[in-house]
Amino acid sequence: MARNQEVVYLTTGNRLRGEVQSYHRKPSPLKLNKAFGNDIKGLKKKKEIISVFGDTDEVESKFTIGFEIEKNRLSRGAVKEYPLFCGFERDASCGYEAVTHILPLIPAGKWRNKVFNMLHQAERIIDDRWSPSDKSCGGHISIGVDGMTGCEIREAIRGNAGIILALFRRRLNTKYCGANRRLQKSYENHYNSWSQSWEYSSTGTHHKYQTALAKDECLEFRLPSKVESVKQLIRRYELFYEIVNFSINKPNGKHETLLKTIKPIVLSMYNGDEAKADGIIELARHFRKFILDGTISDEIEEFLR
Repeated sequence: MARNQEVVYLTTGNRLRGEVQSYHRKPSPLKLNKAFGNDIKGLKKKKEIISVFGDTDEVESKFTIGFEIEKNRLSRGAVKEYPLFCGFERDASCGYEAVTHILPLIPAGKWRNKVFNMLHQAERIIDDRWSPSDKSCGGHISIGVDGMTGCEIREAIRGNAGIILALFRRRLNTKYCGANRRLQKSYENHYNSWSQSWEYSSTGTHHKYQTALAKDECLEFRLPSKVESVKQLIRRYELFYEIVNFSINKPNGKHETLLKTIKPIVLSMYNGDEAKADGIIELARHFRKFILDGTISDEIEEFLR
């Protein structure tokens, strides 16, 4: 294997990836989390995020991410195969859905820039100015960690998931993502029973409709709202990288350290508005306490009714 190789993301030529399929009929996603040594030059602490295969130049990210982008309609002429998407399908709740391949979840650098370039290439699907969405649409995000099940990932990050509930708090009572809002492992054992607690009585009990649904090899956050732009999707990618990296590689780290790390990302989400960013960070603290011990403070009560 040549030492000067770099990963290049291209289309596959599979025409089905460039056509809208019926629900759950799109082609399977490819795992795009392998690259080469040149793609990770300059990265610090590579061993925490990258697996190196023996004496070869091939590398693989330990963390992965995938996005589901729901839209009311898709821009005329924009439906085709993209390096980013495994395919398109019809969605009963919103209209249409574009689903990405399994992407590497990695820190800033050459490799991440190539991932972001794929997002820009698909802007006519991602951006609302071309492919509009409304409140009925969502933006599910699935994260994977090498060697861990979805349940294990959820347990590892639940203490740091308050920021996710804070950002997407207005979807906590929707029937498609409002169950198991505390990300509890015990939920799977009794989701069919109708609890009298506030946590479950205001939501549906179907196992699928959890805030964060644990699957065999990933954790699907169903809570994130619709995707309106490439910039927004990039910020979400950056946020989830920091949450996953901190939770897995610094399991005993202080929550306040994570909040300090993600503050610039949140600030960018709110176009530099310090007051709004600080408000979200404060809500993250309250939601963390809710996740860990069930405390519903005055600050978050309205979102959990």
